Amino acid sequence: MRSRLLPLLIVLMAAVLVTLGFPLAISVAAAEQQRLVIDRIDDTARFAALAQAITDTSPDSEERRRTLQTDLEVYASVYDIRAGVFFQDDRALAKAPGSWALPAEGEGRTAFDEALLGRRSHDPPQVWPWQNGRVVVASPVVRDGDVVAVVVIDSPTGEMRSRIVRTWLLIGLGEALALLVAVAAAVRLTGWVLLPVRTLDAATRDIAGGRMRSRVAASAGPPELRHLARSFNEMADNVEDVLEQQRAFVADASHQLRNPLAALLLRIELLALELPEDSEEIAAVRTEGKRLARVLDDLLDLALAEHAEADLQLVDIVPLTAERVASWRPMADREGVRLSLEGAPAATAWADPVALSSALDAVIDNALKFTPAGEDVTVTVAAGARTATVVVADRGPGLTEEELERVGDRFWRSTRHQNVSGSGLGLSISRVLLAAGGGSIAYAHHPPHGLRVTVSLPRERPGG
Repeated sequence: MRSRLLPLLIVLMAAVLVTLGFPLAISVAAAEQQRLVIDRIDDTARFAALAQAITDTSPDSEERRRTLQTDLEVYASVYDIRAGVFFQDDRALAKAPGSWALPAEGEGRTAFDEALLGRRSHDPPQVWPWQNGRVVVASPVVRDGDVVAVVVIDSPTGEMRSRIVRTWLLIGLGEALALLVAVAAAVRLTGWVLLPVRTLDAATRDIAGGRMRSRVAASAGPPELRHLARSFNEMADNVEDVLEQQRAFVADASHQLRNPLAALLLRIELLALELPEDSEEIAAVRTEGKRLARVLDDLLDLALAEHAEADLQLVDIVPLTAERVASWRPMADREGVRLSLEGAPAATAWADPVALSSALDAVIDNALKFTPAGEDVTVTVAAGARTATVVVADRGPGLTEEELERVGDRFWRSTRHQNVSGSGLGLSISRVLLAAGGGSIAYAHHPPHGLRVTVSLPRERPGG
């Protein structure tokens, strides 16, 4: 979620900075050019005042013209700016440099024509840093209410464009720093907002994995998420209470029913003494009574397994598996099934030794029940990078795809195997015992026929 929220915040903040930066950059460029234009307008006004006193009839007009010419030449040499005073017919009264002539078209001609109409240049087109343009400013020379000449100043823009570029670089640097600060703030903000979400997710995974006592610390993040964390803790408490009540009920019911059932079986045996030894009815009653006793024992084991916490230890599962295989080999020999152990010589994993032994007993017992005489049951131990596995593969009839989805459910048994003894709780108990220690159990086909049961155990301690 953070990887989706953080880019969104960064893009939004970058868009805001760009939206503010572009108008600021344009305003800076316009301000720089406006300052240049004002300076040039002041210069044209000064030259227009000098030219206004020059007339063809005045005896000192030639002297004033030479003075104007000198001023223009000094102005051009010092500032590298072309300037001149032109009559309406484009003749030059004075200009500098001498080779410069009034252009026939373009911005210079436009400014000159506007000045002839008595309007002073005030808003020439904007020159951007990437353009090698010039700014032309023209001011009319008015005598007795008539425009007799025009002062034209054609100014280069290199220095102005350099100032614009420097200012833009400062703006860009400022926006980059602002973006870095915004990114840092966004990282802190998303971390602060998502911290309760991550904690809630971790607690949810713990509860889903069977660690019902996991809770969320509702002390960080926005108030709404803290309230959500408190609500989650209340929900988890209620769920744990309900599950505890269910476990207690199953355990109490199983325990309390064992004594009456034992008494009932004893009375059945006493009644059997009064009946013929080959009575089918009494044999059926005995079988059902024993099956009911086995179901009650499995229910009690399941309730205890769900209630008890795993005693995790770092163990070598190879000798433990070899011990369980050796315990079941007499039964395998009696049934005519070849039971063998293969795989790695050593494989360490985190597990509860008692729970793992019980789970292996249930899996191996199930494999021997359904494997016909003359076939093999192979137990293979392997060590991977993150998990260690014990695979029990048999050559029984196997299960269909639909049955694979349901195997391990409580009290579920395939309709094809109803005549085989069992309560349908053995694999469920195995799954609960393994899940308490961070392990798992999975089922798959074992071609060409049979079932492959994989017990997986973590090689790193669950929860760090």
